Amino acid sequence: MNAGDLNDKQPQGLDEWVEILRDEEMPIFSNTAQKIYSAMDDKKKGAMELSSIILQDPSLTAKLLKIGNCTYYNPSRQKISTVSRAIVILGMHMIRELTLACSFFESILSPANKERANKEIALAIHAAVQARELAVALGDPSPEEVFVAALLHNVGHVAFWCSNHPKIARVHERLALSGADGEAAEKEVLGFHLQDLGKKLGKSWHLGGLIQEAISHPQSPDTRVRIVCMGARICQALDRGMESDEMAACLETLQKLGGGATEGIKSKIQANTLKAIEIAQQFGAHDASRYISPEREHGTVVVQDEAQFDKKQIRFQVLQDITAHISGNIDLNVLFEMVMEGVYRGVEMDRTIFMLLGPDKKSLNEKIALGWQKQAVNEKIRVNNTDAQGNLLFHALREDDGLWLKPDQHGALYSRQIESRFGRHECFVFPIQVENKPIGLIYCDRGIGHKALTAEDFSATKHFAKQAQIGLTLYRMKHH
Repeated sequence: MNAGDLNDKQPQGLDEWVEILRDEEMPIFSNTAQKIYSAMDDKKKGAMELSSIILQDPSLTAKLLKIGNCTYYNPSRQKISTVSRAIVILGMHMIRELTLACSFFESILSPANKERANKEIALAIHAAVQARELAVALGDPSPEEVFVAALLHNVGHVAFWCSNHPKIARVHERLALSGADGEAAEKEVLGFHLQDLGKKLGKSWHLGGLIQEAISHPQSPDTRVRIVCMGARICQALDRGMESDEMAACLETLQKLGGGATEGIKSKIQANTLKAIEIAQQFGAHDASRYISPEREHGTVVVQDEAQFDKKQIRFQVLQDITAHISGNIDLNVLFEMVMEGVYRGVEMDRTIFMLLGPDKKSLNEKIALGWQKQAVNEKIRVNNTDAQGNLLFHALREDDGLWLKPDQHGALYSRQIESRFGRHECFVFPIQVENKPIGLIYCDRGIGHKALTAEDFSATKHFAKQAQIGLTLYRMKHH
């Protein structure tokens, strides 16, 4: 038997399938989702941890800000241009659910998606919107959580049909050729049901909470689980038609759950279908949106695909967010997060860090860091003022205007301590002062991609450092 034959074998058993789909097909989803869930579960960690996890992933950041500005999630229509402000306006829990939804779409939407994959995505989105609207009607405390739980309710089906893995593609063909459909065909060709694959995937991602509860115990009498499962039931009934027995049974359940006249419930379900088409397009699932309501022509909803923002535009938007923030009640953490986001995204820095001077003035300690590849998640960068010749951070603290430092010109400042924590990279360092005394600094570099720094980059970064300074001054005036 040659190696080619060995590689052609379909994955054996449920665990091998889970491994392929989790590690090879949806790694983004796993990493981001797990980091966010653990940051949210740790009570000591707050919005800052959440925003830095999101910002490590630029395309996720762009998607989240786009979704955060649509009226469905942001009815107050407050313009949001930074992740920090999104968390302030929409709240941490909403952001967690939206990030999960965005990273889910990021890992399943590929140009190669086939008809069957798009149908599964369409069903997931449609079920999620129906469930969320039901949750809103029933006064649920977190409709977004219901939305995501319903979106991921059939994650086994979605992961399987959206996979472009060669071994799995061959199984797709076998299923199509078998002529059978549904659970019997899955059992015959795969040896298990896709529902079981979903359960295992959910567990391996440690999704927990309502998501896992609804996947593992769909028959549970718990109201929230019932709402999640109703999403898919409504879609299946719609498939059979408004006058079908399935729809009649569905309407009866909905009436028991929330009351109201049958006609009212019907028209609400139809309105939700249109919402689902719009939401699918907001998330970038344009092909799938056509399958949500096949009999409708979708000429009405035109969603502009996000233009690639240039950095000048991002800088302008972040500055608007900062201005809006410092004209109200200033939260210094949020202010500095916005400033750091401006430098990271708007000046396109690989790594940026805001450090505060310790009470003894002998150490600088990390407060906010973006883009650092650390060994341990909780590791904080600290630099001491113990170098005999000084080092670049403590040297920069004494300057008023910020420095542009280069290893070949300022070699002596790159002490062993700096080398081990930061490496030897060209960088900008701006001190932050209160009443002309330094309290900390902002350091940034392109120490990963090594793209050259320019004079324009320096003045843009300086502008953000100035905003931090202005915000700090205003804060002190209000609180002294």
